Amino acid sequence: MSELKNHEFHDDDFEFAHAEGEKLLDKNYKSTSYWKDVWGNFSKNKGALIGAVIICIIILFALIGPSLNEHTYKSINHGHEYLVPRIPGLEKIGIANGYYKGADQYAAKGASDVYYWFGTDTQGRDIFTRVWSGTQVSLVIAFAAVLVDIFIGMVYGLVSGFIGGRVDIYMQRFAEILNGIPTLVVVTLLGLVLKPGISSIIFSLVLTGWIGMERIARAQVLKVKEQEYILASTTLGASKFRLIFSEVLPNIFGQVIITSMFSIPSAIFLEAYLSFLGLGVPAPLASLGSLVSDGYKSMTTFPHILIIPVVVLGVLMLCFNLFADGLRDAFDPKMLNK
Repeated sequence: MSELKNHEFHDDDFEFAHAEGEKLLDKNYKSTSYWKDVWGNFSKNKGALIGAVIICIIILFALIGPSLNEHTYKSINHGHEYLVPRIPGLEKIGIANGYYKGADQYAAKGASDVYYWFGTDTQGRDIFTRVWSGTQVSLVIAFAAVLVDIFIGMVYGLVSGFIGGRVDIYMQRFAEILNGIPTLVVVTLLGLVLKPGISSIIFSLVLTGWIGMERIARAQVLKVKEQEYILASTTLGASKFRLIFSEVLPNIFGQVIITSMFSIPSAIFLEAYLSFLGLGVPAPLASLGSLVSDGYKSMTTFPHILIIPVVVLGVLMLCFNLFADGLRDAFDPKMLNK
C-alpha cells in the first residue's frame, strides 16, 4: 500500500477499452446440441478418427473382399500349396513377386498366370479370400456382443440398480454365479448340445458375456437415481418403467455406449482364442482365430500364413480400442484436459 501511495499516476496510464461513442452490443452465441458437442470432442481425437476410418475400410473389405476373385474360402487348389503373396504391379518393383528363398514359386508350380494376393495355405486355398471371410465371422460375433451387452446387460443392470432392495441382492448373486463359470467351460459344454460354430460362441456370450455391462449400468444407476430430477419425476407420479427408460437411461447412455464399444475387442479376442483351441468355427469355415491356428503350424517355414491374419486381427482390435477411447473422451469432456 505504501508503494501505491508514493506512486505518481499520469493521464495516459489508463485507456478506455472501447473508443468513445462506440456502440456496445451483447453477443449471442449459437446453442449446440449434446450430440454436436460429442462429435466436436470426438473429431479432436486424431487417433479415434484414424481408428474409425480403418474400421470402415476393414468392414468394406470384409464385405467385398471374398468376391474380388474367383476363389472361395473353401476351394482347394492342388499343386498351389504354400505359395507366397504375389500382387500385380508390385511384383515389378520386387515386392510380393512370388519369390521365396530366391526361387519363383509360381513358375516352379506352373502357375505363372495366377495371382494370390496373400498367398496360399497348406491346402492351396486363397488366404486373401479366407482372411476376409474370417473377418466377417469375427465382426458378426463382435456386433453380437454389443447387442447382448445392450439388450441383456444394460437392462439387467438398470432394473437391478433402480429397484434395489431384495431384488437387487438376488439379481446380483445370480450374476455372480454366472460370472464364476469360465467361458471355456461354457463353450465346451455347449459343444455337446450345439454344433461348434458361431451359434455356440454367441450363445456363450448370451450366458456370461453381459456381466461387465450389467455392473457398469448398475453402478451408473445407483449414482443417478438419487438426483433431484428423479425425485421430482417420482413426486409427479411417474412409473418405475418411465423413470428407468425415460429419465435414468438417457443420462447413462454415454457410459453404456463406451462400455459396449470396449466389449468388441474382447469378443473378437474370445472368438480368436476359442478358434485357436479348436472350439470355434468348424472347418472349412474360416475365422481370424482359426487362420492364426493354421498358420501357427507353419510359422517357421512359411510365416506369411500366420503373419497376415495376425496383422488383420491386431489392427482390428487396436482400431476398436482407439475408437472406444475416442468415444470415452467425447462423452466425458473432462477427460480432454487430462
